Amino acid sequence: MRILRLLLAGLVIITAGFVIAGEHLSGTSADAVINARLTTVRAPTAGRLTLEHRLLGSSVTEGEQLGSINDPLVDNIHLYELIRQKAFAKAEVERLTNMIAAIEQSVSDLKAKSERYQRQRILQLEAELRALTFEIGAAEARGDEAEAAFKRSKQLTDRGLEPSASFERIRATQRVAAQDLEGARQRAAVVEIELQAARNGTFLGDGYNDAPYSEQRISELTLDQSEKQALLTAEKAKAEALDNRINVERLRVNRMTSSKLISNVNGTIWEVLAANGETVERGEPLMRLVNCSSAIVTLSVAESVYNRLKIGDLAKFRVSNDQKVLDGTITRLAGSGAETIYRNLAVAPSERHLQRFDVTLLVPTIREDPALACAIGRTGRVFFEARPLDFLRNLWL
Repeated sequence: MRILRLLLAGLVIITAGFVIAGEHLSGTSADAVINARLTTVRAPTAGRLTLEHRLLGSSVTEGEQLGSINDPLVDNIHLYELIRQKAFAKAEVERLTNMIAAIEQSVSDLKAKSERYQRQRILQLEAELRALTFEIGAAEARGDEAEAAFKRSKQLTDRGLEPSASFERIRATQRVAAQDLEGARQRAAVVEIELQAARNGTFLGDGYNDAPYSEQRISELTLDQSEKQALLTAEKAKAEALDNRINVERLRVNRMTSSKLISNVNGTIWEVLAANGETVERGEPLMRLVNCSSAIVTLSVAESVYNRLKIGDLAKFRVSNDQKVLDGTITRLAGSGAETIYRNLAVAPSERHLQRFDVTLLVPTIREDPALACAIGRTGRVFFEARPLDFLRNLWL
């Protein structure tokens, strides 16, 4: 029995030593901190800063207004210049519109005058043609009379009853009558041609062109109207373009006059870099926010543990003073002296941390747990290998 007791005591001592050694020699982190990326809210415009009253660490949501910037002295000279140009363009549009309307009225009056002239000219030529018709009739009658007198004179002359001098005079009269008739007929033909041309809108005769002054003036005014219409179209396009530029410039002035500071993440206020009422410049950093959706675990390990790790390895994170053990994955191995990679993270590394080897762990459960999602700075430990008492921990959980 004594030997059995000694054997059991030795077995307990060996088991205890194995557990203690396994617990302490398994890969663990010296420190582990819940960390997250920072985002900087900068001034979109220059002006006087007004911040909403918030305490450091206050929660903010994406799209939430954090403050505003107002600048009553914003540069609006370009906007006024565009408005002045628009006024000139508008005045030019009105001037050209009035000129085109006046030309249209002049063309309308000249067309009416031309139509009256054409009607009167046609009436004049018709009257001349009728007069020539009567003149032709009279010339024909005189010709007939002269022809009859010629025939009688010729008969008397042939019988020797009338002297030859009288015969010659009568024959000359007959020839003149024939020429007068032919001349009247030719003048009638000319008038008929002028009448037909006048009915077609063309005027012939001494002192006339192919069109009267009114129609010539209508042609000139129509050409001038076309030119003015082209200028009017160009000025309207210019005025429309100025309207668009004015709207864009007015939006710019409004944005420069008053702008809002908007949170771009769901997180907390980590640092305020400017005071309420300060005059700030465009692009100046005003506030830093913690992006809680980017929560990670940063830690450091001994060189011996670090050299056994690789990206993608599984690990377990246990929050201090909490029995929860969360599964994680190694996403970055930065090695020793990894100070620069913390410049955009909320929690900076300690001197002891920088003397060891840096590791970053992604723990999805932290981002899903409301109590841990924004628990920036909360500490714990990370384990990279199984430990002898893990089965008891699992039963406890």
